[in-house]
Amino acid sequence: MKEKFIRCCLLAGGVIFFIACGSRKTINEVPATEILHQNQDLLTEVIIYDVFTPPVAARLYVYTSLASYEAIRYSKPGAGSIAGKLRGFAKMPEPEKGKSYDYTLAASQAFFTVTRNIKVFSVDSLKKHEQAVYRMFSDKLDKATYDRSIAFGDTIAKVILARAKDDGYLVSRGKPKYLGSKEPGKWRPTPPDYLDGVEWCWNTMKSLVLDSASQFMPPAPPQFSVDTNSFFYKNANEVYTIHKQLTKEQETIARYWDDNPFVIEHSGHLMFGTKKITPGGHWMGIAAIAARQTNADVVQVAKGYAMTAIALYDGFIACWDEKYRSSVIRPVTYIDEHIDNNFVPFLQTPPFPEYPSGHSVITASAATVLEYMYGRNFSFQDTSDLRYIGMQRHFNSFADAAAEASISRVYGGIHYRTGVEAGAVQGKNVGALIVDKILK
Repeated sequence: MKEKFIRCCLLAGGVIFFIACGSRKTINEVPATEILHQNQDLLTEVIIYDVFTPPVAARLYVYTSLASYEAIRYSKPGAGSIAGKLRGFAKMPEPEKGKSYDYTLAASQAFFTVTRNIKVFSVDSLKKHEQAVYRMFSDKLDKATYDRSIAFGDTIAKVILARAKDDGYLVSRGKPKYLGSKEPGKWRPTPPDYLDGVEWCWNTMKSLVLDSASQFMPPAPPQFSVDTNSFFYKNANEVYTIHKQLTKEQETIARYWDDNPFVIEHSGHLMFGTKKITPGGHWMGIAAIAARQTNADVVQVAKGYAMTAIALYDGFIACWDEKYRSSVIRPVTYIDEHIDNNFVPFLQTPPFPEYPSGHSVITASAATVLEYMYGRNFSFQDTSDLRYIGMQRHFNSFADAAAEASISRVYGGIHYRTGVEAGAVQGKNVGALIVDKILK
């Protein structure tokens, strides 16, 4: 409970700090790049507070970051549209020639408008942040430039939201619950709370770059068996053996990459939830670190966020397509029934099938995109989660970070090695396609 209270205080403090600073500072004192970073930070905090599932969080990140980029790109001659290379977007509006604009203001307006209309719930925090940003600009700009920039941001947002309205999300909200199957080897709700399967029809979402959700379908998972000489049994027994001999370093790695947005904790008859950053939010944070470390200009900052979000969004679609096709039983269920009925994994098992690992897919996809943008041997200190769980780690490359995130799921006792290996391959394929279609 104490740890949860500290995290909540840090979250509230972060929002209050920006609002206080925003009311005192002028545009000249806050660089355009920092305004974009602060906008993104607030979105992550809202996503944590509102407890969106990882795929839904990725959807929020992709539309908001695209809106921001499509407005800010006009501050740098020659910066092309990203949305124009994606599936389902109408032609983006252009600013009037010969008229003055503040594109950072336009980008913020587009970002906020999309955020509000994609249905976040913490509207009060969002409004306070918006007002602080708008005050900075209204104190500096003439009224005509201010109004024109706001209007341009709105026109960008309308095009983004039109695509979002038709991406399959609203239809998916009316689907029945997925409760798995009692068929041997198939997923069913897992302890301690036996929740129904999350976002089971996410493969029906309209992808951005992928031709279809199954474009990079992984090989079929290992054949289910309870025979102690079978590959499936040995695969599960490896998870169990690692769990029994878990080192402090493995525990740290598992905890660091947990990124479970809502862990339900039990203490006697009490039950409470601990909110954390989503897996996608963690990698949006890494994109921010790369931009700051390279002193990226404002367009590159926005581009980094947008490209990372695209990798996350399409990565989840590809991963979830296979998850609910094969619907593989989780280690906690298999081990409890066939190896040790007292088994409790180090991490709480998230409520969806095992194969492939979602962390492995989206981290490999995001790492592939960031590697193309910032370099293969990009060394960085990952502080993305520092304010939320008080932890940070150093990595010599994005690929190293993705690999550690992937294996962390085996250490946590929630994935088999086959699940994380297949996920990493699928994620790299998704990321490579995105680089090919958009960045090259």
